[in-house]
Amino acid sequence: MTYYIHADKFFLENTTELGGYLEVQDNGKFGFYYPEENKPTGKIVNYPGKWIAPGYVDTHVHGSLKEDVMKSDWQGIKHLSEGFLRAGVTSWLPTTYTAGADTLTRICQMFGAHKGEETGAKIQGLHFEGPYFTAEHAGAENPKYLLDPDINQFNGWRAASAGLLNKIALAPERKGAKEFIRAATNEGIVVALGHSSATYREAAAGVEAGATMFTHTFNGMPDPSHHAPSISNAAMALNNVTDELICDGHHVKKEMVRALIKVKGPEHIALITDCMEAGMMPDGDYSLGELPVYVKDGMARLKDNDNLAGSILQLKNAVKNVVDWNAATPEEAVMMASYVPAKSAHILDKCGSIAPDKDADFLVLNPDMTLQETYLNGESRYQA
Repeated sequence: MTYYIHADKFFLENTTELGGYLEVQDNGKFGFYYPEENKPTGKIVNYPGKWIAPGYVDTHVHGSLKEDVMKSDWQGIKHLSEGFLRAGVTSWLPTTYTAGADTLTRICQMFGAHKGEETGAKIQGLHFEGPYFTAEHAGAENPKYLLDPDINQFNGWRAASAGLLNKIALAPERKGAKEFIRAATNEGIVVALGHSSATYREAAAGVEAGATMFTHTFNGMPDPSHHAPSISNAAMALNNVTDELICDGHHVKKEMVRALIKVKGPEHIALITDCMEAGMMPDGDYSLGELPVYVKDGMARLKDNDNLAGSILQLKNAVKNVVDWNAATPEEAVMMASYVPAKSAHILDKCGSIAPDKDADFLVLNPDMTLQETYLNGESRYQA
C-alpha cells in the first residue's frame, strides 16, 4: 500500500526540504515529495524530529561481521548484505584484494552466479582493488600477486562475473596502464588510481586517459609535497575527478579531511569505509586476504609491519564524523555518502538519491546524524 513519510527534514536529490511528505509507492519505489502545506490523503507514517536521507552507498568495502568478500561463501555474503543495513548502507560494491588470478576468477564466478539474490543491502557491482598495483605502496595488498595491467585478463574476470565487475583500482605508473585505462573506460568501467608511487604527471596522464577516481586518497600513496608533487597532489588538484576518503580519524586526520573537502568540494568526495572482516566485531585477531591482522583502539593493522589494514569503519559513522569535525554540513555529509559514490560508480540510476521511481531505500536519521532506522524497497528492515 502506498504511504507517506512525514518528517522534519528531507535530503532530496537536488534540494533539502524542511517538513513535508515523501510518497512511498506500493511497488517499493519513491513517488513525489509534497511540501507541508500540501498534505496528501492516505496512510502517513510520522517521524517527528527526524530527518530522512537516501540509503548510503559504500563503493569500497571488503567485509564486516567476520565475513570477507575474498573468502566467504554466498551465505556469508548474504549475511554481510543484511548486516550492512545496520550501518545505513543500502547499496554496496563488494571489493576484492590483490590475489592470484584463479582466486579472483572464482570470486567473480560466485557473484555472477548469484546476481540479484542478496536480501539486504544491494550489490550494485564488483570492485577490484588490484592486482595492478605498485609494491612500494601495496599497504595491506599482497605484493607477490602484483601485475601489469592486462585488458584481456580483466575482461575474462568481467565475463566470469556475468558483467558485475564495474570498477577497478590500479597504479598509473605500471607498464601499459594508460592503454588499459583507455580500453577499460571505453567499456564503461570505472577506473580509480591508488596503491601507487606515481608522480603528479603520471597520475595526471592516467586521468587524461580516462581514470575518474582516486582510491582512499592519501592512503597507499606518497604524502602531498610542495617540492616533488605526487599522486596525492594530483588527487587534490585535478578537475572532474572523485576522491575516495576514509573518515575514521585514523587513516586521514580530521584536519586533512577538512582541507580536502574544502579544496575539492563535497560534490567530488566519496565517503568509503574500506572496512574489513573485523567491522562490527570486537578487538582481536583477524585476517585480510592471506595476511594476519590485529584490531585494537579502533584500528586494524598488519601483524608483520603494523601498516593500517583496511578499517573497521561503518559508513553511518563516517557521515557523523565529518559533521562532528566541522568538515561538512549534514546535507553535504549525506551527499558524500550517497549521491557522490553512486554517481562515481555509474550506478546513480539505481541508488544514491531520493527521486521518483527509484527504489525506496532510505534512512531515518536523528539530528545528531546517528541512524534510527533503515528502509529497503519501502520496508523497514532495521531499527536502532
